[in-house]
Amino acid sequence: MYWQKEIETMDRSTLAGLQLQRLNESLRQAGRSAFYGGSLGAAASKGLSDLKEIARLPFTTKDDLRNAFPYGFLTVDLEEVIRLHSSSGTTGNPTVVFHTARDIDEWGNLIARCMYTTGVRKQDVFQNMMGYGLFTGGLGFHYGAEKLGVMTIPIGPGNSKRQIWFLKHLKATVVHILPSYALRLYSFFEEMEVDPRKDLHLRIAFIGAEPHSEEIRRKIEELYGIKVYNSYGLSEMCGPGVAFECERQAGLHLWEDHFYPEIIDPASGEVVPEGEQGELVLTTLTRQAMPLIRYRTRDLTRFLPGECPCGRTHRRIDRITGRSDDMLIINGVNIFPIQIEKTLMAIPEIGHNYLIEIHKENFMDKLSVKVEINEEVFHGTLAELEKLQGKAVTALRAELGVTPVVKLAEPSSLPVTEGKAQRVFDYRHREEGSR
Repeated sequence: MYWQKEIETMDRSTLAGLQLQRLNESLRQAGRSAFYGGSLGAAASKGLSDLKEIARLPFTTKDDLRNAFPYGFLTVDLEEVIRLHSSSGTTGNPTVVFHTARDIDEWGNLIARCMYTTGVRKQDVFQNMMGYGLFTGGLGFHYGAEKLGVMTIPIGPGNSKRQIWFLKHLKATVVHILPSYALRLYSFFEEMEVDPRKDLHLRIAFIGAEPHSEEIRRKIEELYGIKVYNSYGLSEMCGPGVAFECERQAGLHLWEDHFYPEIIDPASGEVVPEGEQGELVLTTLTRQAMPLIRYRTRDLTRFLPGECPCGRTHRRIDRITGRSDDMLIINGVNIFPIQIEKTLMAIPEIGHNYLIEIHKENFMDKLSVKVEINEEVFHGTLAELEKLQGKAVTALRAELGVTPVVKLAEPSSLPVTEGKAQRVFDYRHREEGSR
C-alpha cells in the first residue's frame, strides 16, 4: 500500500520544517561536488535558517549540467553509483544524471505513490508503452508499478498491432503512453476489429513526456472511455514522479517532501506572487548522488490556490502551459506551440496530427500550420474544405494575434513518430544564413 497519509496530508508548518531539514542536508551533500563546492558558500556548511533564504542562492541551469559533464555534479564515489540517465539532445554534451541505489529506491516509491493516488491497485494489469533505456519514463513507471505489486508488461513503444493484442488478451487495465501515440494507436483499432470502449478492460492511462493540451487529454478519454492522468517530471530531478494528478484531476500535486518548488519570473529571476504564472524552479531534497539546487526547469506553470478535495496538503501546480525556451516570436508576437494545439483540437473537423512551420519571406516571419482533417471532411466538397480552412485561420488568429497560413492535409498523411512528437520546424535561421 502506498497511501502515505502521515506525509501526504501533513500540515503545512510541519511539512515546512521537514523541507528545511532536508534542504540543509541536501546543501551539505551538494557542497561535496566540484560544481557546488565553490558556489554555495556558507550555505553548504551552515545551512539556512529559513526556507525563504534559498532565494539568495544561485540558480542551476541545463548549460551548467552540460558544462560540468560528466562528473562535475557528482557527490559520491563512482562505485556507489548504480545508474545513469540522460536527457535527449543532438548537439554538445548531454545532461547526465547519476543515481545511487537509494535514489532509485526513492524514485520507485514516488511513482508508486503517484499511481496509487489515481486508484491503481495490486489487482491491476499495467502495460508500459514508454521507452526504456536512457529515457526515464519507462523504467520509472516500471519500478513504481512493481512496488505496488501490479503485474507489469514492459512492452515499450511501437508495434501497434502487438500493443492492441496484449491490451485485449492480457486484459490490461492501466497504461503509460505518449499522448501523441495514444491518438496514433487508436487508428489501428478498426483494422483489428477491436472497439477500445467495449473490447478492452482499460480504465486508466498516464500520459506525459511531451507537451499536450487539455483538449488532447479529453480527446483520449473520449476515444478510449477511460480516465487519463497527467504526469510531470524531468530527468534532471528523477524523471516522472515530481508531480501528479490525483483522482480529482484538479491540478498536479508536487511532492514537497522530495522537492522544494519556486515559481519565478523567467526574465528577472525574482519569485512571483503566489498564484501568478512563471517558470518552475526545483531543488531536490532527498537526492544522494546528484542533488540539484534551484534548477531552472524552463517549464511554465503556477501554484493553484486552496486545498485539493482529496485531502492531500502538498501544493498543486497547474498543467504546464509551455516552456520559456520553446516560445516562438513571430514578427514580435510571443506564441507557444501548445496554444496552436489547443485551438486546433477544439475544431471537431480537425484530426489529431499537425505540424508547425516558420519561414522567412521578404524579411518577415511566416507561420504555417499543416493539419490533418477527418476522413468524412476530406471527401467533402471544395466549398466545405475552404470553409473549414477559413474557420481554422480565424480561430488561430483570435488566439495567437497573428494570421497563419493553414494547409489542410488528408488523414494519416503527415509524418508520425512512436517517440516524442516533433511538431515545430523553424527554418528562419537556415534561410537567413543562405542569403
